[in-house]
Amino acid sequence: MNFSSTQLQQLAEQAISAAKAAVEVINRHYHNTITIQVEHKNRGDSLASQVVTAADREAQAAILDRLTPTCTTYNLGLLSEESPDSGGRLEKPAFWSIDPLDGTLAFIEKTAGFSVSIALVARSGEALIGVVHDPLTGKVFHAIQGQGMFIDDVAFTPPVLDPTRPLVLQTDFSFRQHPWFEATLDGLRHCAEILGLPGADLRHAIGAVMNACKVLQDPNTVYFKYPRKGDSGGSLWDYAATAALFHEAGAIATDINGQPMVLNRPDSTFMNHRGILYAANPRIAQCIRNMNDELEKTA
Repeated sequence: MNFSSTQLQQLAEQAISAAKAAVEVINRHYHNTITIQVEHKNRGDSLASQVVTAADREAQAAILDRLTPTCTTYNLGLLSEESPDSGGRLEKPAFWSIDPLDGTLAFIEKTAGFSVSIALVARSGEALIGVVHDPLTGKVFHAIQGQGMFIDDVAFTPPVLDPTRPLVLQTDFSFRQHPWFEATLDGLRHCAEILGLPGADLRHAIGAVMNACKVLQDPNTVYFKYPRKGDSGGSLWDYAATAALFHEAGAIATDINGQPMVLNRPDSTFMNHRGILYAANPRIAQCIRNMNDELEKTA
C-alpha cells in the first residue's frame, strides 16, 4: 500500500494525539507518586533495558487505544516495547513502532531523558512518520516523509556548527565500560582538531530518544553506538521515530558505517548488530565513521 500525503498527515495527527495521551499518564505517575514502584523484565543486559513500571504499561494502553483503530483502516501492524512481537510488522505494508516510555530508568530516578516515541515504519524498513513527546518540557517533535520536520508545529532546520564550542559525545552511562572508551576519547579529540573545534567532551544521559533529539538541536553534538553481538542494546522502537525526524530535517541517522538503519530486521527487534550514528553535521558523521574504521582494524 502506498500512502498519500494526506493519509500520512492524518496518521501523524493520530500518533501525536496518542503520544499526548501517553504523556498525560506518565505525568500523573511522575508528579503524584513519591516512590515509583519498579518491576524487572527479562530483556537486554543493562538495568535501563530491564526496568518497567505501571506508567510504561498504562502509557502503552493509552497509545494503543488511539492507534489500534488505524490498524484496521489502513491494514497496519503493531510493535510495542511492552508487548510480544506478533510478527505482523513482516506481513503488513507498514506498522506502528511504539516506545510508550523510553528512558524508564530516568523516569524512575526523576531526571530528564524519558519520552514517548511513536513511528510508522514501512515493511521495507523505511520510517514514514516519527513523533516524540518530551513530558518534562512539553515539546512535541514530529516528521512526515516528504513533508518536513517540526517542533511544536514549527518547521525545523538544524543549526550550523559552532566553532567556539567543543565536540560533544551524547551517550549513556554504560559507555564508560566499553573496551573502546579511552580510544574513543582520543578519536573524538582528533575529530575536534580536524573540525577546528576547541576540544571534545562527553555528556552522559539516559534515554536513546532524547539523546538523539539533543543532537538534532545541537550541531556540535554526536550520538553513536558501536556494533554489538547477541540480543542486547537498543531496539528499533528506540530509533525509528528519531530516524524519521533526522531524515526530514536533513540530518544524519544511519548505522555506524553510514548505511541506512535496519528498521524492520526480520530475525530480531534489536539494532545492535550494525551500530547507530546520529549527527546534525555531516563532517562530524564522517569523522565518527573514520574513527570506527580505525578502531575495527585494531580490534
